[in-house]
Amino acid sequence: MSDIWPSELRVSKDRQRLVVTFNDGQSFDLSAELLRVLSPSAEVQGHGPGQKVTVPGKRNVAIISMMPTGNYAVRIGFDDMHDTGIYTWTYLRELGEQGPELFSAYETELSEKGMNRDTAEKPR
Repeated sequence: MSDIWPSELRVSKDRQRLVVTFNDGQSFDLSAELLRVLSPSAEVQGHGPGQKVTVPGKRNVAIISMMPTGNYAVRIGFDDMHDTGIYTWTYLRELGEQGPELFSAYETELSEKGMNRDTAEKPR
């Protein structure tokens, strides 16, 4: 088990953000969109190298549920009915620390594939 774990997980009233505070005092404000498009699920990441897909049209996605998974993770459900991602404490920390860079790379992928954050279509 990691030495770092969340001491608080708080969803904003509008369900658009998740604030994660870790036991070492670090706190990160993560958008629901970031969490959704970078979901650790096989649906997004694939089952092996080169299978990751880019998920468009999630600018306004909202968090509708959070379920603990053991002592190491949380399963987050979104209003587009995606709920298969299990976010480990380590992955949430990575998203907090590298979020801006990861989101910038996501936006580049969208552009390269002719997709955008507002129009929902099949991931590719």
